[in-house]
Amino acid sequence: MTSDGVVNPAVRFVTVSADFAGQRLDNFLMRELKGVPKSKIYNILRRGEVRVNKSRAKPAYKLVAGDVLRIPPVRLAVREEAPVPRGLGEEIRDAVLYEDAGLMVINKPSGLAVHGGSGVSLGLIESLRQLYPQERHLELVHRLDRDTSGCVMVSKKRSVLKELHSLLQKRHAVDKRYLALVAGSWPVRKQQVNVRVQKNVLQSGERMVRAGLEGKPSLTEYRVIERIPGATLVEAKPITGRTHQIRVHCQYAGYPILGDEKYGDDELNRRFRDRGLRRLFLHAHSLSFELGGRKISVTAPLPADLQAILEEKGADAADF
Repeated sequence: MTSDGVVNPAVRFVTVSADFAGQRLDNFLMRELKGVPKSKIYNILRRGEVRVNKSRAKPAYKLVAGDVLRIPPVRLAVREEAPVPRGLGEEIRDAVLYEDAGLMVINKPSGLAVHGGSGVSLGLIESLRQLYPQERHLELVHRLDRDTSGCVMVSKKRSVLKELHSLLQKRHAVDKRYLALVAGSWPVRKQQVNVRVQKNVLQSGERMVRAGLEGKPSLTEYRVIERIPGATLVEAKPITGRTHQIRVHCQYAGYPILGDEKYGDDELNRRFRDRGLRRLFLHAHSLSFELGGRKISVTAPLPADLQAILEEKGADAADF
């Protein structure tokens, strides 16, 4: 450690194992150099300080088992990672819905980001790494918005991560179902929304997504589950996996999700806030897929705060 409080390690040589074959070089370095800014990682790549088998390599280079990486000394400010608060730790441990040798499925609570960043120091994945230090390869398989609750897959092995990523790129290979309470009376005959969506970053830095002809093809299937005064509980099945897809498709269809401060209706949100809805009514309800020849199906019960909104008006949520 140097006198200015930074770690200054020596040059390291790392041999790529079979588990990391096919991973991009930049993504591999982000894991090897945890805490180092992305800009610094791309800088040392651009300057040729990182070598693969003694040669320069581009960030998008796909690693091969047996590759030898030269990783240069990197100055990294020493930071103590914030410990997981006891209450949050207990909540996360209780939220494990499924676990085997290569996979965990967590019932993520609303309000918890899946990973740190953008002002969030401790997300779900950082918390899991602290709570399960014996699991050295925990990685998010996919993401959920911070305000969305429900099923999140976390891999425990690189091979499982690669297999699940491959499945997620295929239509219908992973069956994801969400429950959403939308404003108004969703028509039974409206069984899908098929409209392109594209990302847009505002001057404030906020990321928004909107329907547009220049966006990526996006398809969500819908089924009416229950009606309560002023709203409809729908099951949403995203066939594609675009950012904020379900939320934007509901808005585009004219039935925004209640409690959605980004894509919803402010007046309707206020009315349902008065009825007890304090957050986005969107819940990742179930996952179903085949992994390693085994059928895996996981269901996350509707959280008590959302179920109370339905029960208040006589809806029976017991079967959801």
